[in-house]
Amino acid sequence: MIALVVVNHGALATDEGAKIGSGGFGKRVQKCRNHEQTVVLAGECCPKKGQSVAFINENHYHYVVSHVKHLKHIGRCVAALAVVGFLATSCGGKGSTSVTATDRPSVVVTYSILGALVRDVVGTSADVTVLMPDGSDPHEWQPSAKDIEKLQHADLVVTNGLGLEAGLVDVLKQADDDHVDIFVATDHITPRRVGEGEGADPTDEDQSVGAKDPHIWTDPSVMAEVVRALGEKLSSINIEVSEQAAKVSEDLLTLDHNIEKSMSALDPAQRLLITGHESLGYFARRYEFTLIGAIIPNLSSKSEASAADMTSLVEKIKTNQVQVIFTELGTSGDVADSLAKDAGVKVVEVSTHVLPDDGSYATFMMNLASTIVTALKS
Repeated sequence: MIALVVVNHGALATDEGAKIGSGGFGKRVQKCRNHEQTVVLAGECCPKKGQSVAFINENHYHYVVSHVKHLKHIGRCVAALAVVGFLATSCGGKGSTSVTATDRPSVVVTYSILGALVRDVVGTSADVTVLMPDGSDPHEWQPSAKDIEKLQHADLVVTNGLGLEAGLVDVLKQADDDHVDIFVATDHITPRRVGEGEGADPTDEDQSVGAKDPHIWTDPSVMAEVVRALGEKLSSINIEVSEQAAKVSEDLLTLDHNIEKSMSALDPAQRLLITGHESLGYFARRYEFTLIGAIIPNLSSKSEASAADMTSLVEKIKTNQVQVIFTELGTSGDVADSLAKDAGVKVVEVSTHVLPDDGSYATFMMNLASTIVTALKS
């Protein structure tokens, strides 16, 4: 079905009987007595996926045909026809409904570290909203009704994937069913898989050997791949950021090189990691560390360590002469301290989920690398 959208002296209207609406957030359009116009509330109606929408100016001869998924896309096409300001239409001669077109498209990102890179790519081309407060554990965080509404009305949702955002799995599935445009970062890389001896729970298929690791952000070279794919996705929905995406990707590779250089201060025998949970797998793979084990032998911090896990980990620490236990968000301080005492090692906290004061991904990664190098050398 083709919905005809007529731009007439700043008015937005559809032909009689045209229906625009989809899923849980599309609303029924209000047909006017005058069959030439239909009230459409901007930002609240959503054309069906793949539906063609024609835009015609007041002289009824210039038009643009676009496949749209959200009415905010209509606002951008209308702007292309130099219709700026209010999108309004009168209904039955008894007043009018007017709304202001969104100046910039909306990009919603699930967590802060991914959000920092999205902001670097997008710049001022779109409004970027991060759902999770900085420092939230993405494994534990649960969305509010307001968060769900933001996600459903976004022009693009950027998410990590591989179950990292456990509290958003059902919400994202519903949004996808409702034709919200979703970019899943881990769909554009080759995920690391849990290896032998990493301490993963063999009884859980999502955590056992061979399971895909969602903690992609601790490897800048992987994030460079994500950024390149994101740039292409944004361009495909008329948010042109190709040059900036290329620059950010190049900067990430430079960052990766700088971190690699900093690791030269460590001998191979020092590159051993015991972590709070299995969150540093990509870092370890990229910079040639060996993962000895984790306090929580799981890809998610939601799990708990058993007494048997702790006994096994103490043995691994002593056998491999590990000197440091690195803990992060979601790790029990009491458990870490008890383990360190039994094994005769020290505990060092690393920031794997919190941005620094400058909000920079580059600073975040350099701080992480510096903390690890300093702890292992001392």
